[in-house]
Amino acid sequence: MNNMKTAQEPSGSSAKKLRVYYDGLCVLCSREIAHYQRQKGSEAIDFVDICGPDFEAQLENLDPHQLHRIMHARRPDGSLATRVQAFIEIWDRLPRYRTLSRIAKWTPVNKALELGYSCFARVRPLLPRKKNLDCSTSPYCDLTDAQGRTQ
Repeated sequence: MNNMKTAQEPSGSSAKKLRVYYDGLCVLCSREIAHYQRQKGSEAIDFVDICGPDFEAQLENLDPHQLHRIMHARRPDGSLATRVQAFIEIWDRLPRYRTLSRIAKWTPVNKALELGYSCFARVRPLLPRKKNLDCSTSPYCDLTDAQGRTQ
């Protein structure tokens, strides 16, 4: 089952799905998304590669720099979930992960996960990129902000 998307989809059936934005150049990110795509329930999720040549964050009213720094997911109602909450949204839709989702919502666990995620987000730019690909496919994957500061 491959429901990866690189371009924006028109409203309709996809408007009822969770829309998960991921870095398709990141080896770890791509492997995790591929794992989620194989799970029962993944048909309720649109996976969008933010490094795809047709993806334009601004067309989805998203800050491209923030999108590359932290995980984002757009709920069917249009609201955004970021960081650990974005993962919880994914887990809520995958039967195999619903127990993990409930545990992750418990305040002490959620705070610990957020702390861990903050550490991970800082080192993620140092993770290996897919071979034969480079950041020229995305204007934002150098993780600089609008003022040119490296994040």
